[in-house]
Amino acid sequence: MTGAREGQGYESGYGHPDPYGQTHQHGHAYGRTGAESQDYGQVYGAPEPIPYDPYAGSVPGPNPYEPYAGSAPEPNPYEPYAGSAPEPNPYEPYVGSAPGPNPYEPYAGSAPEPYAAADPYPAEHAEYASHAPYDAPAGLVEPPTPPVIPAQPVIPTPPGGARTRHALRRDPRAHWVMLSLILLAAATALVFAGYGRHEIAATDAPPSHCPTTPETRGEGPVVQVDQNGIVHSAAPPDGTVALTYDGGPSPDWTPRLLDVLAAHHATATFFLTGSEAAAHPDLVRRIVADGHELGSHTYTDVDLAQVSDTRADLELSFTQNALAASTGLGTRLLRLPHTTELAKLCDDQWTAGRRAAQSGYVLVAADGKSVLQLTGSPQAVDETEKLLAHPGGATRHTSVGQALGLSDTTYHVSALAEWKGGAFVQAQGTSRSFADAMTWLLVVAGVITAVRLALLLGVARVHVRRTRARRRRGAPRLPSVTEPVSILVPAYNEEAGIEATVRSLLASTHEAIQVVVIDDGSSDRTFEIAESIDDPRVMVVRQPNAGKAAALNTGLAWAHHDIVVMIDGDTVFEPDAVRRLIQPLADPRVGAVSGNTKVGNRQGVLGRWQHLEYVIGFNLDRRMYDVLECMPTVPGAIGAFRRDALAGVGGVSEDTLAEDTDLTMALCRAGWRVVYEESAIAWTEAPSTVRQLWKQRYRWCYGTLQAMWKHRRAVVEGGQSGKLGRRGLLYLLLFQTVLPLLAPLVDVFAVYGLFFQDPGQALGVWLGFTAVQVGTAVYALRLDRERFEPIWTLPLQIVVYRQLMYLVVVQSVVTALLGSRLRWHRMQRTGTATETLERTGAGTGAPRAG
Repeated sequence: MTGAREGQGYESGYGHPDPYGQTHQHGHAYGRTGAESQDYGQVYGAPEPIPYDPYAGSVPGPNPYEPYAGSAPEPNPYEPYAGSAPEPNPYEPYVGSAPGPNPYEPYAGSAPEPYAAADPYPAEHAEYASHAPYDAPAGLVEPPTPPVIPAQPVIPTPPGGARTRHALRRDPRAHWVMLSLILLAAATALVFAGYGRHEIAATDAPPSHCPTTPETRGEGPVVQVDQNGIVHSAAPPDGTVALTYDGGPSPDWTPRLLDVLAAHHATATFFLTGSEAAAHPDLVRRIVADGHELGSHTYTDVDLAQVSDTRADLELSFTQNALAASTGLGTRLLRLPHTTELAKLCDDQWTAGRRAAQSGYVLVAADGKSVLQLTGSPQAVDETEKLLAHPGGATRHTSVGQALGLSDTTYHVSALAEWKGGAFVQAQGTSRSFADAMTWLLVVAGVITAVRLALLLGVARVHVRRTRARRRRGAPRLPSVTEPVSILVPAYNEEAGIEATVRSLLASTHEAIQVVVIDDGSSDRTFEIAESIDDPRVMVVRQPNAGKAAALNTGLAWAHHDIVVMIDGDTVFEPDAVRRLIQPLADPRVGAVSGNTKVGNRQGVLGRWQHLEYVIGFNLDRRMYDVLECMPTVPGAIGAFRRDALAGVGGVSEDTLAEDTDLTMALCRAGWRVVYEESAIAWTEAPSTVRQLWKQRYRWCYGTLQAMWKHRRAVVEGGQSGKLGRRGLLYLLLFQTVLPLLAPLVDVFAVYGLFFQDPGQALGVWLGFTAVQVGTAVYALRLDRERFEPIWTLPLQIVVYRQLMYLVVVQSVVTALLGSRLRWHRMQRTGTATETLERTGAGTGAPRAG
């Protein structure tokens, strides 16, 4: 396969560089000379022809650049079809067909010209003529040049960019409307449930002393107001006592009370609270079935004198809905909450009652003789039993309607009203269930979070002890790793920091290094800046833009050594980072090593928040993963790998956007251990704006979800793969997916508790949680030998930054469920890597500050 095919420049074979990729190097590349290292021209979209093709039309002869050509082919993990019959490739429809014209290969297929006649140094590439040729490595046998590969036509780039495995779609947007509606529905359910439980807009007890005008209310305890506003009062006849009970129904006392009344053949009027009637419709139906009478005690037992007319109407209407849903009945009887005798009503209470009576209600007060008032409770049951056991003569105990001869105190409602009431009760039940579930969810989430923090701190302590034990004098040690290292630096538009990155690597105390900078089709001066670094250990490779994974695979093809370090183009290494990073590879079971990434640009609040996240979250997590042997991610900023381990998993996969997570999981499933080396420190540039942070974390989270789904079978596998699946993947699923998805609902419930429940309790819980987080931060910063100064931003991080991260998870999960393919989001670099280089002294070998 050749670099002339679109997006395939990195697939030239493991250790077989692409002869058509644009490359410049300062060092050995399998004996290729400086003359052969010239620029072959831009493969993609170049306006001028390629001036030089070293293979087209030449006489076959020795070729140091293709050392394996002509020998028996060996298996190649990056070319699974090499040596076998070609199979159809949807991205290369012309492979295997007769070669056609190629605008980027004008000399292919034409009459061959002698190799010597070709001008190896055209005028536009004269800058390469000054490079002296390099010798091939000792002992390298130079086999004959392979047969000429027919030129293949370049497949046109489709609109919108290069071809991808899945169709690109716009990031979903409608789900934000859905999320807003869900949160609004959740808030509404909480408010409705809280309203019914007297947590919202509850009224105070009426004053003990208030102005009254009893002469206008009549003499009897039962009052009606006609259409003309005239008050009519009445009382049960002598020998008849109306039993009335306020509140309920309640499973604690209503069934017992009904049994007592039935045993003494007595009836009563139950003034029910609407919210309780909606919660216990079976008890309401039993009250009616036993021949008792229903009355209204408002929906939330509210003092109607303290609320607006609209609120008063809602209270009465909600109660009617609850009664209609459970029994199909409505009631005209009303008892004003927090009232007793009619003469003792405050003026404002009488005004509220008179208004209700004018709308058709019958006000029922009490006088202690003909109308008895008892508050629903277990004590009321005992009082009723005593009263009915000793009635005192021929007293008849009955309901208000029967005592006064009123036949229309209750009435059948229409089917529409019954359906409306049923919907209302269903909403009431749903809201209460949701509120109860949120309460338990908050408790469970708090417990799980506390257990997680305890696990992180405990396992981090174990990791520290193990690390100190290995470093203790006299402890058995593995031999030091001194082998040469190939360092891959994929770069796309990294002109702001690429020079600082490369120079920090060249200042490494581990001097046996090869630095391979892979310019992934940058449109800025990344290639020129990297190419200008005059050091024989630096090699600069240029390829058409194909993504980070493809760039890393290109770098692997150019890598000379068996230990490979991968870093980002904005990362600055400390002088001893490479040496420390590769030491765990002395253990033959270890296939990869994760370094310690630190935020370089931590000046602002956003930078401090990310700094705390790296130290508290990422690095504490990595210590736990190391101890539990389930490391899911070696960060792209700093990681070391065995080359044979990479070959065993097929290199860096392009299946996900989190290529580092995908690669690490693949290594774990292949049986390799992945460990964490805290002393190998790299400084990275974090996003400096909220928009850049969103894009970066969106890509990380989406790619992690892709990798988790790709490697889901690790959960049922054994060995190292099973540890990853049952420990690492389940941990990621619970703490980085499920809990963040539920977090917005928990936050809504927390705000509800702060405003409508006990604010002191809600504030105490938040302060306790913050204190635990601060303690964890202090411990984590101490382990990483960091200053404690950023801790003052932690409370704000909990309130603001964490919510942003939760929304990133929501966006990523919805994107994944919709099957959309996320575009690569690149962060705008500001060059803080250079500032970090100066501050840490990484480029001079000076010890780092702080």
